[in-house]
Amino acid sequence: MTPIGYLGIAVALLGAFLLSFGSAIQQRGVAAMGEREDGKGGLAIRQLLKLIRNRQWLGGSVLVVLAIVCQLSALAFSPITVVQPVGVFALVITALLSAHATGERLGSSAIRAIALCVVAVIAFVTVASMTTRIAPIRNSNVVAVLIIVAAVVLGIGGTFLARRKRLTRIFYVLASGVLFGFVATLAKVIIGRVETVVGGHHSPFAVGGLTYLCLLGIVLAGSLGQYLQQSAFSSGSPEVVVAGLTVIDPIVGASIGLAALGEATGTPLWAFIVFAVAGVAAVFGVVRLSRRRPDA
Repeated sequence: MTPIGYLGIAVALLGAFLLSFGSAIQQRGVAAMGEREDGKGGLAIRQLLKLIRNRQWLGGSVLVVLAIVCQLSALAFSPITVVQPVGVFALVITALLSAHATGERLGSSAIRAIALCVVAVIAFVTVASMTTRIAPIRNSNVVAVLIIVAAVVLGIGGTFLARRKRLTRIFYVLASGVLFGFVATLAKVIIGRVETVVGGHHSPFAVGGLTYLCLLGIVLAGSLGQYLQQSAFSSGSPEVVVAGLTVIDPIVGASIGLAALGEATGTPLWAFIVFAVAGVAAVFGVVRLSRRRPDA
């Protein structure tokens, strides 16, 4: 990476801090409704309306929005394969905040699960920073990403509607992480296309219809992801939900960057092996954490 690329990492770290505090406050707002759930069925409409009127939840949401702004800003400086994994540090901060707020110790099993997530993502981002690059985003890349996003949104949405009463918290955690990973990918696509238009001194309307489809994809995937995330908050400790956002999200985002956005051009075979091993280890860590930290 160029020196400016490391600025993206610094901005992403700031976003991680904002995300951890915002998510912890959001979870308290959800818990303040006094209607804890068993993780099945998701939040009802009346509960969502209640959340919108909850000042604590709204305060946390403001911090989360600022975290998103930091993430998008970081994507303008660095490859998605580098920016996304940095957010895993929010998992550590959130776990410490949750333990402090509840007066409970994390326990050795939870600490090992968090450590596994962090080490796996650090390995991923270290290798990615050395072997990936920002590549020009072509229309064929955008079409491929849009097709994948549409399939994932339909798949997760269909699964939720068909099996709503039988889905547990881990589904909400993993599914929201996957969806937000695609949101970050679409945002990266839009940033790349806008930079191309601005650099070429074209009209803002020259970004094309595919860019507007990406915006639509962000709205759909982001809305469904936000709903699933809040449903996960209603049934468990905040660090488990943040684990989905900061571990599953970057693995998905970085994988799409590698597979569909051309950021892996010239990447050696050994790097892909590290990516695969780190990805499996990170997901395993999230699942273990969800089992060791049921409620806080």
